[in-house]
Amino acid sequence: MDIIKNIDGAQSVRRALVLLKLLASQHETGMRLSDIVVSSGLVRSTAHRLLTCLIEEGFVEKDASGKRYRLGLQAMQLGFAVMNRMPLLEKFRPIMQKLARLSGDTVFLVIRQGDEALCLHRETGSFPVKVFTIDVGERRLIGVGAGGLAMLAGLDDEEIEQIYARHQQEYLQAGLSVSQLRKAIKNTRKNGFSETVDSITHGVAGVGAAIPVGFGMQAALSFGAIASRMDVGRRRELSKILVDAIK
Repeated sequence: MDIIKNIDGAQSVRRALVLLKLLASQHETGMRLSDIVVSSGLVRSTAHRLLTCLIEEGFVEKDASGKRYRLGLQAMQLGFAVMNRMPLLEKFRPIMQKLARLSGDTVFLVIRQGDEALCLHRETGSFPVKVFTIDVGERRLIGVGAGGLAMLAGLDDEEIEQIYARHQQEYLQAGLSVSQLRKAIKNTRKNGFSETVDSITHGVAGVGAAIPVGFGMQAALSFGAIASRMDVGRRRELSKILVDAIK
């Protein structure tokens, strides 16, 4: 009987984690219970019971309308605690602060998680018009955005083709056909840095470079700015600053 209870307990924990991951992926807008049920595959009563428990513990909260669920403060505190102790973040935060100060633009640190790029940290420069194409904790399909493109270019061609095949529709929605992606990867490998213009948000440009972190991890730093500040000459200038900073 104890073994059965342990199995049931582990299953409940796993289901709760599935819900937390779902809510993390849609934190900005939140999710309705009906959407959570469809995405998680859980029956409505089970999903509702787990969400109620997570709300009581502070890991989930409802918005003002009471119809959408989001991550709560306890979940955020756990995330901040982990991020603040990450060696990668500890190493590159001062570098990012310096880059933002020198350039006046926004600097992003992303790492690869599966087929996505996760934003670990962001530093803003002094230029009045800020570019926030991705928030800390937000995920984006790898290859979309300067940092993600820099990481994608570091993979072998076979793995890149597999990733594109799994997410072809998402890449197309982001304005990237397979030929466009191949061209961007070829240029990134040739130049040693990535360049994007209008790839996520119209009027925004970026420059990125992969970080040689090892241990099976992939990461990248990138600049983001309005396109009028990022002509070809300045992209070359910023790319040199970026590559030199991560050596």
